[in-house]
Amino acid sequence: MHDEICLLSATEQAAALRAKELSARELMGAHLARIEAINPSVNAIVTLVAEQALERARVADERLANGVEPGPLHGLPVAHKDLHLTAGIRTTFGSPAFAEHVPEQTDLVVERLNSAGAITIGKTNTPEFGAGSHTFNPVFGTTRNPYDTTKSAGGSSGGAAAALACGLQPIADGSDMGGSLRNPASFCNVVGLRPSPGRVPNWPAPLGWSSLGVQGPMARTVTDVALTLSVIAGPDDRCPTSLSEPGALFREPLSAPRRGLRLAWSPDLGGLPVESDVLAVLTEQVRVFERLGYEVELACPDFTCADEVFRTMRAWQFEHSHGPLVDRRPELVKPSLRQNAAIGRRLTGSDISRAEALRTTLYHRMRTFFTEYDALLLPVSQVLPFDADLEYPAEVAGVPTADYIDWMRSCYYVSVVGNPALSVPAGFTPDGLPVGLQIVGGHRGELALLQLGHAFEQATGFGKQTPGQSR
Repeated sequence: MHDEICLLSATEQAAALRAKELSARELMGAHLARIEAINPSVNAIVTLVAEQALERARVADERLANGVEPGPLHGLPVAHKDLHLTAGIRTTFGSPAFAEHVPEQTDLVVERLNSAGAITIGKTNTPEFGAGSHTFNPVFGTTRNPYDTTKSAGGSSGGAAAALACGLQPIADGSDMGGSLRNPASFCNVVGLRPSPGRVPNWPAPLGWSSLGVQGPMARTVTDVALTLSVIAGPDDRCPTSLSEPGALFREPLSAPRRGLRLAWSPDLGGLPVESDVLAVLTEQVRVFERLGYEVELACPDFTCADEVFRTMRAWQFEHSHGPLVDRRPELVKPSLRQNAAIGRRLTGSDISRAEALRTTLYHRMRTFFTEYDALLLPVSQVLPFDADLEYPAEVAGVPTADYIDWMRSCYYVSVVGNPALSVPAGFTPDGLPVGLQIVGGHRGELALLQLGHAFEQATGFGKQTPGQSR
């Protein structure tokens, strides 16, 4: 019975709680039992505050019994990414330098989830400082893929994705600079949304004007992602880039996309190497949109110079964020991150201005592209989930990778232009490994993007196939 409860969608769990068919304590107890049974095999949740969570569930039940109007996430358990500050709860950033760090502040995204009634149960694993799309660190070790525990769960929100797939939590928060909400969603057969910059305000943030990295929601269904987005989105004047539209915009049921949509399908973003097993799954599933009545054409925006822009802006930010620690205690920072900070330190003003100018050009190319197409379909990841004991894939489709982010270009090219992007389950390889489809929407077009993703999800149902089920 515990398993059945935990594998209900977040929307179903929330409805049962509001109808008093299920108490918050019962729901919390079911999830804690499942965490105890399953988490050791995947290492998704790395800090657990079970007693605190049970007490807050008791208080939530009392408030509901006393007639207090419940929030939209009333009673839902949630573990927060270990990059997100949680006052009074250990936040390590996956770094030995912060292994016992207990912050006094709480990130805005966590505040909003709790204010909406969600109950914090702990933290989810992430690579060191969120650097890379494979979740391992010297503090907690490696998070493993629920569909094959010899494989990577992706990253950097890998702990969140694995926890969702295993039914350890119904919703999750994460962050995404180069694919960290989308890649683990693809690897773990769940849904991840990289919102438009400013859709989910980021605070506290030392680089408040930066738009390369964003925070966003993950869940097992598109509807649950929309529900979570409705809570964490909306303006906040502590974030100078926050958008003015209220988050409640995303709380209404997702209607069918408008008729006559014209979709672009790009298997390789104009020439990136992509593993044949990934393309075999996605090429078949793209036809679903045709069966839904939409026009699908082979087309791709011009992403020339996207690699230079991303790497320049990322290195600049990494130097600012991690350079001081590298100077003080280089032995506590992994080599790849030290290298990124060193590259950032060598950048000149001309390098930064060139990257900003190129990024502007890329934005206008994408803007023009979306005057002809309503969405862009492409692989989330260029590779399948790979050996969890590797730092990163040595090659993609026979092409050697230059470093630990080289295989993520199908995600980080999209990050550069700032369009919202959704990873939705799109099928499995013959060996049972998940493959995600990336759907990119128009500028600030999250609602239409979620509607399209929901239509695909309803037509395919791949997200319903939980780890251990036969396919």
